[in-house]
Amino acid sequence: MTFPLRIGVIGLGTVGAAVVGSLQKHAHFIATRAGRAIEVVAVSARNKSRDRGLNMDKIAWFDDPLVLAKAEGIDCIVELVGGADGLPKDIVETALRTGKHVVTANKALLAKHGNALMKRAEEHGRALNFEAAVAGGIPVIKTLRESLAGNQVSRVSGILNGTCNYILSRMEMEGLTFEDCLKDAQRLGYAEADPTFDVGGFDTAHKLALLTSLAFGSEIDADSVYVEGIASIKPLDLVMADELGYRIKLLGVAERNSSGIEQRVHPTMVPKSTAIAQVMGVTNAVTIDADIVGEVTLVGPGAGGSATASSVLSDLIDIARGMILPPLGMATSALTATERAQFFLRRMHADRFGQI
Repeated sequence: MTFPLRIGVIGLGTVGAAVVGSLQKHAHFIATRAGRAIEVVAVSARNKSRDRGLNMDKIAWFDDPLVLAKAEGIDCIVELVGGADGLPKDIVETALRTGKHVVTANKALLAKHGNALMKRAEEHGRALNFEAAVAGGIPVIKTLRESLAGNQVSRVSGILNGTCNYILSRMEMEGLTFEDCLKDAQRLGYAEADPTFDVGGFDTAHKLALLTSLAFGSEIDADSVYVEGIASIKPLDLVMADELGYRIKLLGVAERNSSGIEQRVHPTMVPKSTAIAQVMGVTNAVTIDADIVGEVTLVGPGAGGSATASSVLSDLIDIARGMILPPLGMATSALTATERAQFFLRRMHADRFGQI
């Protein structure tokens, strides 16, 4: 007889509600793919009375998420609270300590505390899966950890923030200023009221730090990422790049060179002939360069409830199948940081002889 994988979901926002709803709506299909049923047996969120369009009849409600994290009769905790410190960290630590697997979409938590949490997961023989933490619905974590396990990766680069890509796309296509595009992104819900984390490049840096660890077997080191955002980009920059055959994208880049591993986030002139240059709007893309397979580019939705829930479900199905891998797919070592890159310089001169 096969027993179901019993899960507790902490956080019932857009993603959490989409996860629970998908598990309820597609229960038979998911059980067939996973080899056993995956059942939501408990949840915890801020507002119990809010209508989320879910059938909660057979689901236990916990007002205190930490009580849920250590409750008996639960095999896996899905942490969808967000934030780097405090409650989310306590939830994950408590769940692992009490013998539960963990699935999280929390990139900030992993960027700051991932090394310690992953070590704890390995010590307890439990999974700490985080496909949803990077690039939403794109299976880049699984690709690096499993599909390319036999390859030596030399470079990972990508568009990892939909807000920035949307703004740059609008600036290029319509000749608008950064400020105008940001206001529109906020109106559409693509950017937060305080957009600094996105447009400053810090969101991309957190995601890049996780990809670097997976690609190169290094410890997570978000502090060593060089970060530059897009607020200084002017419409003229995009026009000049276009005339030279380039598009400007905010890229996260991690690559191996003779000095070590380089991690950087900044606006980049990308040749129009490349696949990543064609990615517009809120879409994300990741390009991986490896010795055997060559170049692989993954493109897809980088955010949103359904896209992120899809990655959470993938992690849950892996756990249900008994696929308990080291979180980073291999033993890790300390990161040797280096910074060397080409940059463009914009200077304004009067149009007369001898200025340059």
